[in-house]
Amino acid sequence: MPESHYRICPLCEACCGLEVKTEGAQVVSIRGATNDVFSHGYLCPKGVSLKDLHEDPDRLRTPLIKRDGAFVEATWDEAFAEIERRLLPIRREHGPDAVAMTVGNPAAHKVSLLAYTPRLSRALGSRNAFSASTLDQMPKQLSAGLMFGHWLSIPLPDIERCDYLLILGANPMVSNGSLWTVPDYRGKAKALRARGGRIVVVDPRRSETAAAADEHLPIRPGGDALLLAGIAHTLFDEGLVTLGRLEGHVNGLDDARAAVLPFAPEVTAAGCGIPADTQRRLARELAAAPHAAVYGRIGTCTTRFGTVNSWLVDLINALTGNLDREGGAMFAKAAAFAPNTQGKPGDPVGVGKGVTTGRRKSRVSGAPEVFGELPITVMAEEIETPGEGQIKALITIASNPVLSAPGGPRLSRALAQLDFMLSLDIYLNETTRHADVILPGLSPLEDLHFDVAFPQLSHRNHARFSGPVFDAVPGTPQEWQTLLRLCALLEGRGLDVDVQQLDDEAIAADVRRFAGDATPAVLAALQPWRGPERLIDLQLRVGPYGDQFGRRPGGLTLAQVKAASTVEGGGVDLGSLTPRIPEVLRTPSGKVELAPPSILADLAQVTAEPAPAFTLIGRRDTRSGNSWMHNLPVLAKGPERCTLLVHPGDADRLGLADYAHVKSAVGALVARVERSADMSPGVVSLPHGWGHDLDGVRMGVARERPGVNMNALLDDAARDPLSGNAVLSGVAVEIAPA
Repeated sequence: MPESHYRICPLCEACCGLEVKTEGAQVVSIRGATNDVFSHGYLCPKGVSLKDLHEDPDRLRTPLIKRDGAFVEATWDEAFAEIERRLLPIRREHGPDAVAMTVGNPAAHKVSLLAYTPRLSRALGSRNAFSASTLDQMPKQLSAGLMFGHWLSIPLPDIERCDYLLILGANPMVSNGSLWTVPDYRGKAKALRARGGRIVVVDPRRSETAAAADEHLPIRPGGDALLLAGIAHTLFDEGLVTLGRLEGHVNGLDDARAAVLPFAPEVTAAGCGIPADTQRRLARELAAAPHAAVYGRIGTCTTRFGTVNSWLVDLINALTGNLDREGGAMFAKAAAFAPNTQGKPGDPVGVGKGVTTGRRKSRVSGAPEVFGELPITVMAEEIETPGEGQIKALITIASNPVLSAPGGPRLSRALAQLDFMLSLDIYLNETTRHADVILPGLSPLEDLHFDVAFPQLSHRNHARFSGPVFDAVPGTPQEWQTLLRLCALLEGRGLDVDVQQLDDEAIAADVRRFAGDATPAVLAALQPWRGPERLIDLQLRVGPYGDQFGRRPGGLTLAQVKAASTVEGGGVDLGSLTPRIPEVLRTPSGKVELAPPSILADLAQVTAEPAPAFTLIGRRDTRSGNSWMHNLPVLAKGPERCTLLVHPGDADRLGLADYAHVKSAVGALVARVERSADMSPGVVSLPHGWGHDLDGVRMGVARERPGVNMNALLDDAARDPLSGNAVLSGVAVEIAPA
């Protein structure tokens, strides 16, 4: 008789609720959980692939140690002994900066990794910390930090009450949101239009989202800052600025006005490819709509002016009176782990800390630290360049920068010269093949799940939990246990440590920050739980909906959320987004900073550049998630997805047949051609995260159709100077038949 299990999908930001049916140790079926309070039964193909991921014969299940150039299976104790023997002497001789750490996107979907990796980072004490954030969203996090006081205070379209939605450089029809957790975007967009609303999409490609919108405006790649500044200029120029409820809660309005003054649409039109009258019309429509929001994502972030773009999006939301307003761009109020719900807000003046960047700089290029990390694109040069602070060892956590970062071939060569490399990963992939030790994680179906980051980005407030579907193989540690053991090793406590004691020490330190003198009583109340569950219970109970350890009877606890999170229940619905300014603010002024000086200075650098013959952009597919889902048969089947999209007119003019030679200033590759009238003339597109044909990779399905690595065409020195984010879009290339 099949048994049903409730499960939160951990494979993308949509975080859909799943019903997993099993018989014994086998998955029988996976479908959307109809009663899930957040996703309401929606399911994309990635959710179904959890069965393939769990059963994947290539997924690592035991530690691997490299002996004489080949990986051999090892016990966990043998693996940790090798780490102690190889890693600790490097750190003792060369200092903590000689050991770097990089964290990949999958870590955001595992509470063990997201909650415990910061502990490892503190134990490591290295200035050389990297993550996939500087390949993706750091510009948005920086602009949010400067405007609102915290890196994750990111305004989100309130799509269920919105009347007018302007989308730039995003494809939520495929992604179901990015820095905007919105499962079943398609259904919500359809409902928006059915109630008389309007959706306008700005993108160089007529994406799936653009095809289903009311209007598609093909922009010149890299022209987002010019378009957005033209819209902001029009709002001031035509007297359309209405702050609404933000009146009295903003700083810098006059400075923002002066900054966008030079960007009249008549000036910016040629550089962005959007006519001046269209720019002015967009400004008027945003100002006139009852409830409107502007949303810009990865296409706006992964450019030279990513932070400027991100700021302009929220500046326009503020100028039209749609920031922190129902149906506009609002802030989620997460049940747990949200710093902008804890402590005192920025109002009164002087209470908020705000954010700081540039507390250190990279050794070779001088790139500033942002949000505690350096740009991942400086990692290769930091390994290659001798001198004090040179990276000689590396720890990777669910990270594959050889495929996901610009300059992948160079980085691969750099990794080969490390003295030691440790990887925590479930695959032997293009990056982990360089490791000396690989420690595998659990299958998602063997692990509990609670979303830490994404409720801070969700279109509706909620709290959900799912437990493991299957027991892990006996003797296999959970990832939080592995991380705590590594912390102890780095702290000089040796191999023979009691992980339970380490966990007790860690939670006690966390509780002291919240409870002070009441720490013993709070710890006693948390005793039923261990590991992440104890941490989740703490965060829920001290959160904005929590029971405050008895001071608010009926408030949330982990026990309550667990009881509600079943196939029949599907979690706790905490309601629609509500206005949060000034409570959400953590700026030192206690106000929304509309004109951060560093951003205004960079805006002044925005100019219209001459158009190259061809410009390369990326794209996303609903059956693909970065580089690590290409080994799952249910997602890999069907038409080839790693193709170069080319406008038919361009293909005919160049005489392109099946393949094209693509060359940039730093690299070249040969890609399969796919003609597409959805592309703007002069723009070509390749997807991200492919190139699975390197030696030593153990991903059999992915190697059957390896695709090509787009990032080999990207310059690892090209960055947004404010956030350090890599430039992945709008790159000049030459195209020829191959």
